Amino acid sequence: MDPDLLLLALTHRSFAYENGGIPTNERLEFLGDSILGQAVTVKLFRDHPELDEGELAKRRASLVSSVALAEVGRAIGLGPYIRLGRGETMTGGADKPSILADTVEAIIGAVYLDAGGDAATGLVLRLITPLLSDPERFGAAMDPKTSLQEIAARRGAPPPVYTIVESGPDHNKHFVATVMVGELVQASGEGSSKKQAEMSAALEAWTRLNSH
Repeated sequence: MDPDLLLLALTHRSFAYENGGIPTNERLEFLGDSILGQAVTVKLFRDHPELDEGELAKRRASLVSSVALAEVGRAIGLGPYIRLGRGETMTGGADKPSILADTVEAIIGAVYLDAGGDAATGLVLRLITPLLSDPERFGAAMDPKTSLQEIAARRGAPPPVYTIVESGPDHNKHFVATVMVGELVQASGEGSSKKQAEMSAALEAWTRLNSH
């Protein structure tokens, strides 16, 4: 791959801001998101003729979620290579689901520009194949808070406890939820509503517990 294009795909906006406003990976992320969605949609459509539109949409949503893509990013060891600003580096940005997910999408976009659509689709399919082999994932992605409660009970842990921090003006609120399951796991999630943030945090915690 073109080294400059790869470097751009790895450049988070926090790094760009601290280095004179250089280009970020956000445009590549936009492109990669579209390619990811199409590749996953076509694969699910072809592989599951027995599923109706609603079930296909649910499965697609679980595979392209930020939690799923963050899991992909961790699996390929992506975090240490992301170019982050000092603040993000100090607060563990290299393992934040949103940053990992965005960077995975940016890399998909970069592969498309560098090697074409077939190469980008091939990359997507290689990355999501491990996710497809876990049938529990689809249930958890649809109702992560219940799924997390169930896995906590199976482990003999107390029920999940959520805390919410909100920021931003009334017309553009941003929420960060943190969930703790006893001593087992702590995870965070972000969203434009409390519910969305809690669901993201629950799915991240469920994913970590389920992978152990």
